[in-house]
Amino acid sequence: MTASQHPEHPEHFTDLSNHFLVAMPAMADPNFSGTVIYLAEHSPKGALGIVVNRPLEIDLANLFERISLKLNDTRFASQPVFAGGPVQNDRGFVLHSPAGSFSSSIHVGSDIALTSSKDVLEAVAEGNGPRRLLMALGYAGWGEGQLEEEIAANAWLTVPAAASLMFDVPVEERFHHAFGLLGIHPMFLSPAAGHA
Repeated sequence: MTASQHPEHPEHFTDLSNHFLVAMPAMADPNFSGTVIYLAEHSPKGALGIVVNRPLEIDLANLFERISLKLNDTRFASQPVFAGGPVQNDRGFVLHSPAGSFSSSIHVGSDIALTSSKDVLEAVAEGNGPRRLLMALGYAGWGEGQLEEEIAANAWLTVPAAASLMFDVPVEERFHHAFGLLGIHPMFLSPAAGHA
């Protein structure tokens, strides 16, 4: 069966799972202006991602307290919780590595997962969770063909994801660092798509 015969993989579809979406400087939507989004899932039916550079004014210690979990692993206590996107922003999502085996995870890339079940937080609280994590409230979602249209309209640049950007690079440097992965500086980008 060829790609064109298989409804899940039309020939023109490019799977951008495990890529960053980097908002173009002209992005007008306040939900996404200046953001870097890690795409955890992308198919012809739509896409799901987590904003990795918009911290909220709450850290993991506060969040764990709110959900009645004692955070024994103090390494993560002062780590910020992120505004992951405008969809279901009352619900928690954890990007983490290693992927492990939690009850509700999307496995992405070689050893990254996005988990929405509480068992990952329980493991973190006990000190035997993933070594690296990013906790977000909410996610960014796109329906069928919507993300492809936005990319074609020059709203986003895409670049293969680097786990270090999500877990190691200081939050305030992630946007510029993502452009650096493309070898460009956002200041030099034109707001309109051009043709050479």
